[in-house]
Amino acid sequence: MRRGDKLCWELAQLSATGMMLQIFLMTSFLGWVRCQESQSMTPEEKTVIRDQIVEMFDHAYGSYMKYAYPADELMPLSCRGRVRGQEPNRGDIDDSLGKFSLTLIDTLDTLVVLNKLDEFEDAVRKTVTDVRLDNDVVVSVFETNIRVLGGLLGAHVMADLLRQRGDRLQWYRDELLHMAKDLGHRLLPAFNTTSGLPYPKVNLRYGVLNPLSRTGTESDTCTACAGTMILEFAALSRLLGDSVFEEHARKALDVLWERRQRGSDLVGTVINIHNGEWIRRDSGVGAGIDSYYEYLMKAYILLGDDVFLERFNIHYSAIMKYISQPPLLLNVHMHNPTVSVRSWMDSLLAFFPGLQVLRGDLKPAIETHEMLYQVTKQHKFLPEAFTTEFRVHWGQHLLRPEFAESTYYLYKATGDPYYLRVGQSIVEKLNAYARVPCGFAAVQDVRTGTHEDRMDSFFLAEMFKYLYLLFSEKNQVPIDIDNFIFTTEAHLLPVSLSVTHQPCQGNSTESVPVYHQEDLFTHSCPSTETLFPNNPSFAKTIRDSYKYLTGVGRAFHPLPVREIELPLHDNGMEPVEFLKSMGISLTPLNEIIARDTGSRKEHKGVYRVKLVAEVHQTPEEEEVVPHVVQLISPPFLGRTVLTAGPAKFGMDLSKQEHGVKGSIVKTSPYTACGPIDNALELKGCIALALRGDCMFAVKARRLQDAGAIGVIFIDHREGSNSDETPLFQMVGDGDSTEDITLPLVFLFSREGAVLTAALEEHHNVDVLLLPKERQLGRDKTEKTVGMNIKLRLAEEGELEEGATKGPTLEFVLGKEEILLKEEGELKGEQNSQQQSCTKAAVIDRTEPCSVDSSQTPNSNSGPDANP
Repeated sequence: MRRGDKLCWELAQLSATGMMLQIFLMTSFLGWVRCQESQSMTPEEKTVIRDQIVEMFDHAYGSYMKYAYPADELMPLSCRGRVRGQEPNRGDIDDSLGKFSLTLIDTLDTLVVLNKLDEFEDAVRKTVTDVRLDNDVVVSVFETNIRVLGGLLGAHVMADLLRQRGDRLQWYRDELLHMAKDLGHRLLPAFNTTSGLPYPKVNLRYGVLNPLSRTGTESDTCTACAGTMILEFAALSRLLGDSVFEEHARKALDVLWERRQRGSDLVGTVINIHNGEWIRRDSGVGAGIDSYYEYLMKAYILLGDDVFLERFNIHYSAIMKYISQPPLLLNVHMHNPTVSVRSWMDSLLAFFPGLQVLRGDLKPAIETHEMLYQVTKQHKFLPEAFTTEFRVHWGQHLLRPEFAESTYYLYKATGDPYYLRVGQSIVEKLNAYARVPCGFAAVQDVRTGTHEDRMDSFFLAEMFKYLYLLFSEKNQVPIDIDNFIFTTEAHLLPVSLSVTHQPCQGNSTESVPVYHQEDLFTHSCPSTETLFPNNPSFAKTIRDSYKYLTGVGRAFHPLPVREIELPLHDNGMEPVEFLKSMGISLTPLNEIIARDTGSRKEHKGVYRVKLVAEVHQTPEEEEVVPHVVQLISPPFLGRTVLTAGPAKFGMDLSKQEHGVKGSIVKTSPYTACGPIDNALELKGCIALALRGDCMFAVKARRLQDAGAIGVIFIDHREGSNSDETPLFQMVGDGDSTEDITLPLVFLFSREGAVLTAALEEHHNVDVLLLPKERQLGRDKTEKTVGMNIKLRLAEEGELEEGATKGPTLEFVLGKEEILLKEEGELKGEQNSQQQSCTKAAVIDRTEPCSVDSSQTPNSNSGPDANP
């Protein structure tokens, strides 16, 4: 027993009579304080860490301004700016970039929070002077709203506040608000749909559906994309006195609310913007949905409209009933919410404990946050996705701030110094594993620690803001943070908007009846006094049960097998491939039953549901014929050969004598799930496209229409390779694929990286797509024909006319015989020195068969070594 634990135990044994009772109470308190010393943090320690955070911010922001500005983002490994169109296209990731100095705008109000007021005034001047929004570029409506519009509004509120104080920015005349208004009008065309749900993309100069816009053909958007507009758009409307922005954002929320599944009160992940039909029916609190729930709650706080709180509470009850399985947050099918649809969680759900703090539901918030902390202990950072067994599913870590955000909220709600230690670990790991000479670099794989040339703007907008506030007292921040609400990008909007700026006319939303049972916190913010009545160790008690959740600190014992029911009727993918894509391995049911019989136990946090998808082996298992992508242009000249998987649709390369040859071109967008921006470049070439976001057949049709003569799909899962992962055949989308006539092959990530690296280095790369057995330079005699070969010594007189005299080998082939006879089995031979070729020699056929060398000097007269 540790000394502190022993003291706590001894104190508990004291009698409670007379004077001893007083001594007990006093010493118990002192003992409890001593027990907590390992977690407590002195003001001096907090100051050191806060100064360290400021230094880290200076390093990141200074590197951006030195090496990247006015570009949108810093490339910290290259020490230069990322300018859209000048770097290799990353697909949808690049839709955040609009040539509007994204990182500068996203960072503006962070400068104020960190008390860098001189730098803030200088950055505001640069924004007003240098940034232009009239750019012919297609951007994400969602990302531009939360990062740029939110950044401009947050910075305007800060600038206006500082100007009113009279100590700086006396020159400011609402220029940032005017820029926000301009940007708001550039985003409005996205809402020109029959449903009111916005298009996912818009051209900043030409809008949507304009012949020059290169957008408007999209049919789907994510729930978060459509439902994360209300804070910024309503704030803009109320600051300007123009209702149009708030009206459109409310309309989008109304549609999402109406389209919820009435039985479960859950929403799906992807919805059709024209007819409101759900495209993806999986429901969770992570990627694709996350900030929709966040904005319902925060819209109530910012705007004071009860309808948003009522909707949030109904959704929240459904989340806690179906999705929350503490400490896990699962993904379920919205129409059948008892069904879990995948065995992994994504890192974006790390924001949810913070939202639960706002809701006042701290117990599950503490549980989920502790689970996330244990995962970070195991992997240094929170992986982009991890399994329910807390193993890595996707290894990336993009310096996301959601875990730091929830840590900040929990500390503010509980005052528990434990969360200061969690924040300290975040700071230390960022410095140890993400810091590079020119800023901070995203981690490509938490298992290897390799870096990615990427520092997203949200790192400066959110991470440093939450960390600084975590270690700061109220008087160390130049604004009263309690007067503001954080947007999903951590921009600051004043809660006074609900009273100082009245709702715009026509912006009323019909209230909804609340059928669920209301609890203590339905209409209130959390109260420390109510949550922790005379029980300062409440949070610790909850955390302790999850202390060894991931196996860190003790031997890892995997949880029992989970049987998961899957809604495969919603997806045209082949069942086995669908399961593999979610990280699920299959075990025959009879093995599970045999293993579990007589020993089945209930385990906390373990669920068991029925697998309804029937996955069976076909009577004759189809063999996956390996294909290759062979680089044939200089300097490769056919020497670089990448193993590829075939497709069950499109051109059958096995029937093409010479394969399909062409130059490779990266598609834009890289996923090929939207309108193809570089169709002219693709015409007559072989397209490179990234797997993910939509079906293979959808991508193939788009690229075929763009004029591509073939497609190479590259796996989006980092680190996958053909050595460790079995090849599979790509399948269609459930509909007829007879219209797809171009050849299609699939490369795993590692092989794909070889191909893309070659393209980046040499620009013009020609490849050949064909079955592996017919690759250039390969021995054409792959398949051995079984036959019997007999050898006998011929007499000199028996030789054919014209043959060389002397001991000679003659091959006698029997047509009907298919098996080799072992030495000693040959019959009818007259010479006792006859020998047969061994099986290995015949099958390999790389060396001529011979008898004793002393008797066969002319061994070259045997079979050709390379027929």
